[in-house]
Amino acid sequence: MPRPPDQLRALVEDYLADLRLTPELGGLAEPVQHALGGKRIRPVLCLATSDALGLDVDGALPAAAAIELVHSFSLVHDDLPALDDDRERRGGPSVWAAYGEAAGVLAGDALLAEAFRLALTYPTGDVARELIGATLKMIGGQWLDLQGDGNREDLHRLKTGALFQASIVCALAAGDVPHDEREPWREFAAELGLLFQIVDDLLDGDGYVLDVGEDGARRLADEAAERAHTRLAAIDADTDVLAEIVDELATRTG
Repeated sequence: MPRPPDQLRALVEDYLADLRLTPELGGLAEPVQHALGGKRIRPVLCLATSDALGLDVDGALPAAAAIELVHSFSLVHDDLPALDDDRERRGGPSVWAAYGEAAGVLAGDALLAEAFRLALTYPTGDVARELIGATLKMIGGQWLDLQGDGNREDLHRLKTGALFQASIVCALAAGDVPHDEREPWREFAAELGLLFQIVDDLLDGDGYVLDVGEDGARRLADEAAERAHTRLAAIDADTDVLAEIVDELATRTG
């Protein structure tokens, strides 16, 4: 029987707490560790996907951690003065505000490199390829956001959706699931990423809320959640925990 999200989250926390960073980072390890807060939504999705298919969840932990490191890298760099210029993150100082701008740049670089190091511990390059592709899309989405180019759907498909898709597909890659069996999972992940972004915009009063109003954005979120459930129901796996995560994301308040 698949494990509930809180148990999967505990696995991620323990793995990250024990993660040995490259020793050459020296004192930079402190700002890197400072960056590793958060709810662990993406690595939990990775492990829940592995569990739903009856795969080795412990074997998916390096992939799940790599996804979280990439997510953390993106936040560290987004907070920098040259981008969003945010001094706070998760109720505390952002990395650059706590350690300086140079440390913020280098800590983000280190998080990204450590993520790829973890992804490359698998026998094939499949996990790394998925993660690298998602990272490049995410960076492209950030650039679109900075430039004010592109429509809302394209922006969030790249900036948010790509890493959600990687959270699901990296679990398949870690478990050697054949490529021709992955498309239904990608379709589910696309809806999940959209759902997350719309709810994020509802919480921030931004993005889709500015486009269609609060009621319109709530309707779009409900529709995305319904499509995610429909995609999930069509997959031959024990997806009850993933369905629970969909509902949690649809109703989250922070």
